[in-house]
Amino acid sequence: MARKAAGRPPEETLSLWKREQALLKTLVVDRDTEAWQRDPAFSGLQRVGGVDVSFVKGDSVSACASLVVLSYPELEVLFVDGNGVLHHRGFGVACHLGVLTDLPCIGVAKKLLQVDGLENNALHKEKIRLLQGGGDSFPLMGGSGTVLGMALKSHDHSTKPLYVSVGHKMSLEAAVRLTHGCCKFRIPEPVRQADIRSRDYIRRTLGVQGAPALRPERSKKAQRPKACPQGASEEPAGKDGPLKSHSQNPRTHRKALGPGDQGQGKGWGW
Repeated sequence: MARKAAGRPPEETLSLWKREQALLKTLVVDRDTEAWQRDPAFSGLQRVGGVDVSFVKGDSVSACASLVVLSYPELEVLFVDGNGVLHHRGFGVACHLGVLTDLPCIGVAKKLLQVDGLENNALHKEKIRLLQGGGDSFPLMGGSGTVLGMALKSHDHSTKPLYVSVGHKMSLEAAVRLTHGCCKFRIPEPVRQADIRSRDYIRRTLGVQGAPALRPERSKKAQRPKACPQGASEEPAGKDGPLKSHSQNPRTHRKALGPGDQGQGKGWGW
C-alpha cells in the first residue's frame, strides 16, 4: 500500500544536497575519454547499460531503481533517464551517477527541463516539427550562450524528441550519436528495459494496482530502426551465442522524495 507523502525535506537537508552537488559538479568531464567514443561506428563498445527509477503514485517514500546491461560481463557506458548538465545547477542525476561510478554517462530526458531561458514555446515546437528523420537534432542553447544539450528525433516514427545531455566522460556529439544508435523505439533500449523491469518489480512486490506487467513493446510501426551498436539487439549476441539482458536485481529504495526527483520537468530537477 502506498505511503503518504513525506513532505518537503528540511532546509538543512536541501542545503547539504546542494553543497554535495556543487562539489561533485567540479569533477564532471564533458569530453570523450574512450577510443570507441571517437570512432564513427563505436568500434570496441560492447556493453551498454540503462538506469531508470520508477515511483509509486501517491507514495513519496518508496521507489525502485533498476539497472539493465544489454551485454556481459563489464559495463562501459550508462544511459540515465534524466538530465546531465541540462539542469538548474548544471549537475543532474546523469552527472551525479557518472561521477560516482567514474563511467561515461549520458542523460536522456523525455521532457524539456526549462532552465537558462530554454522554453517549450512555439519556436521550440516549430524546431521539433522540422526534424525529418531519426537522427535529426538541434542544439539547446540557453540564454547564457551555452549549449546545454540536443533535442534528438531518435526514431523515424517519433513525434516527440529526446533531450540528450552530457553526464560524464563523453562529448555531446558522441552522446547524441550513441543515443540514436541504441534506439529501437523512441527510448534507448537499455533505459526502456530498465523502466519495464522497475515497474514490474513495483507491481509484483508492492502490490501497486495499475503498475504495468512486464510485456513487449506495443508499438506496431512498420519499420524497425537500428538497434544498439555492434549489431546488438534487445538480446545481443556474444561470443558464445545470444545473450539475454543482464539486469541487476532491482531494490526498493526508501527515501523522502521531493518534486522533480526524476531529473526532468518541474521542481528541483534533481
